[in-house]
Amino acid sequence: MGNKPTIAISHLGCEKNRIDTEHMLGLLAQAGYPVDANEELADYVIVNTCSFIQAAREESVRTLVELAEADKKVIITGCMAQHFQEELLSELPEAVAVVGTGDYAKIVDVVRRVETGERVKEISPEPTYIADETTPRYRTTTEGVAYLRVAEGCDYRCAFCIIPHLRGNQRSRTIESIVAEAEQLASEGVRELILISQITTNYGLDIYGKPQLAELLRALGEVDVPWIRMHYAYPTGLTPDVIAAIRETPNVLPYLDLPLQHSHPEILRSMNRPWQGRVNDEIISRIKTAIPNAVMRTTFIVGFPGETEEHFQHLQEFVARHEFDHVGVFTFSPEEGTSAYNLPNQLPQEVMDARRDALMELQQPISLKKNRAEVGKIVDVLVEEENPQTGELVGRSARFAPEVDGVVYVRGAARLGSLVSVKITDADVYDLYGEVATVGDIREATQSRQVVGA
Repeated sequence: MGNKPTIAISHLGCEKNRIDTEHMLGLLAQAGYPVDANEELADYVIVNTCSFIQAAREESVRTLVELAEADKKVIITGCMAQHFQEELLSELPEAVAVVGTGDYAKIVDVVRRVETGERVKEISPEPTYIADETTPRYRTTTEGVAYLRVAEGCDYRCAFCIIPHLRGNQRSRTIESIVAEAEQLASEGVRELILISQITTNYGLDIYGKPQLAELLRALGEVDVPWIRMHYAYPTGLTPDVIAAIRETPNVLPYLDLPLQHSHPEILRSMNRPWQGRVNDEIISRIKTAIPNAVMRTTFIVGFPGETEEHFQHLQEFVARHEFDHVGVFTFSPEEGTSAYNLPNQLPQEVMDARRDALMELQQPISLKKNRAEVGKIVDVLVEEENPQTGELVGRSARFAPEVDGVVYVRGAARLGSLVSVKITDADVYDLYGEVATVGDIREATQSRQVVGA
């Protein structure tokens, strides 16, 4: 066997996709393929694509076209491959393979077949695969952080969302498998585990017959890792049992990412989330009572077909009333293959943009107020990078998830990937500023109970 070809991976899309990228890297490295970060030096470039909304597809296509123009042999994986395999193969002669979302574990075999001159189509129409703790993995995040997938796929059929069509129905890993991987990651020095799936509150339903998120959180509470952050908690799945598990498990952060999408019952009904309209307000007040220090993030879609001025006003009042810590706003993107694609009363883009801007503007002073409340406190910060020019450190406190929320800029010295006590000295709408706390700072703060997480 001659020299093996060098492979680079170009990664696009979400953290679920990132885990797939990490497993492909791990599998290729295990099989002895040289993996290079530099696409120019590689014989093959695997592009792990995103197909969630129009903008994501455009970015994926741009990347593919640039590589094709540079004469690269391209292996297309991920959601867009699942979505548009035939179109991609016919439009891009440089594409030597398309690999579906449930097929990335076969990447070594795909490369071998491509090497023999075959043009490979490896796409399961109904993805059912999920990797476990035995699947090789090469982490690409900063050293202190790792994503931990608890389930893949989704059983819901929200009218705007193409994901179930691209990633299949929900399939969960066992609690034992997840805990085993968590322990492995903790032993590698990971300080923050981020649990992800499409709907983490439905975790376990498919294998245990009922959601087992509370049991999973309690089991992960035994793992020696300081921070466990949960992504995508459907509000209805935040049962008293789950809320108690969050409250009683010290390393589970009281950080809730609630993908609410809207507040008005009529819009929620046309989004095919009818159960949510009745419960939004009640659930949020229940969480705030049960977990007074909860940090709440949410996302909304503005401009869903049929959204009137009155519907939008309802959403604005909802955002003003609940004062979320972090809010993301997306304009509706009509996705072919979803039921919202054909709905009447689609709104012009400029109306959608104006609504998005108005909602973000409403949220900014709320985010600023929440951030300013941190000034004077001493908080734990996970240090993730150092600015080589200024020596300033950049990290996150428990209030901030990677990529989507703000950061903490820190003066002082600390090891990358470590948790350090930081005295917060300033805040703006998105970020916090501080300095590594001295023993004196900590003693003083402890006396006035300003140490968070102590």
